[in-house]
Amino acid sequence: MTLPIPSGTRDVLPDEMRERHALVAALREHFAHCGYGEVATPAVEYASVVERAGIGPTDDAARPRFRTVDEHGETLVLRSDMTVPIARLVASRFTDVEPPIRLSYVAHCYRGIVPGRGDARELLQAGIELCGAGAPDGTAEALTVLVGALRAVGLEGARVAVGDASLFPALLADVGVDEEARTAILHELATRDHVGLERELRRATDATTAALLLDVAGRRGGQELLDDLPDERVQRAAGGMRQLLDGLDEEVASRVILDLGLTRKLGYYTGAVFEVYAPGQGHAIGGGGRYDELLGRLGRPLPAVGFALDVDALHTALAGVPRGRWRIDPTTAAEATR
Repeated sequence: MTLPIPSGTRDVLPDEMRERHALVAALREHFAHCGYGEVATPAVEYASVVERAGIGPTDDAARPRFRTVDEHGETLVLRSDMTVPIARLVASRFTDVEPPIRLSYVAHCYRGIVPGRGDARELLQAGIELCGAGAPDGTAEALTVLVGALRAVGLEGARVAVGDASLFPALLADVGVDEEARTAILHELATRDHVGLERELRRATDATTAALLLDVAGRRGGQELLDDLPDERVQRAAGGMRQLLDGLDEEVASRVILDLGLTRKLGYYTGAVFEVYAPGQGHAIGGGGRYDELLGRLGRPLPAVGFALDVDALHTALAGVPRGRWRIDPTTAAEATR
């Protein structure tokens, strides 16, 4: 008899655990080399803090699903991502520290899932948060650390899709779309439902404008993409992406794919956003972006940017890479953890 475990969770056996330790050790070493100090936060947070951070009912990935009540009647939630806990940490424990503040973490997060989609209810994340460094320089640093992390574990074939969460809101405001229609359009864009996106655009705008915005949402490519934008309004809205690319060195820029339709489901992103894709994987294995308003909601206004890698998804992606090209050593990691 096999006793069941909750959907979206998994058991990790010894051989795989050794490889996971090695993978995490390589990421930790890389983050430390880049000047990021590792922190840990409680797995539980006060629901009131998460609500103060502005996590709304539409922010499915960040909205905590597991709740309980403590002995004082306060509602506690299991963290669903690490950005909000670290923003809370910076706002409350780093009040006198001169920015930029560079922090890293390796931690489990817990999320609700949609049955049948293969989502993870419990996931191990490794990432960084750079607080107090504005765009484009801070974003360029975060992308450089991200590309370096992929290189550190031997995942040379991975690519980073880069978009801008402010691009479509700016375009929609420019063409006169009202706030209610804007929310519906951005939801379809975030869920990558292009049929739904076309429907909402045609409801909110004329046929010519809808066609223009659909064209923009589907544009992906290299730096040349920004040299052939179809409209002055689009060129203006994409100005931040052009500044970011100008600040990347050649090695990092070679890993970047521009995606003008890329946004993320989390509502706290305000500028550049990115997702990590690896050969053979049908979904992103990591992502991040700028969240310049979040820390202000928690008491210390600072621009910020960060990313998280899904460690198990990264491990699965590495399974498709010949062992001789791995840059992690499971045997050494196993000895180090004894």
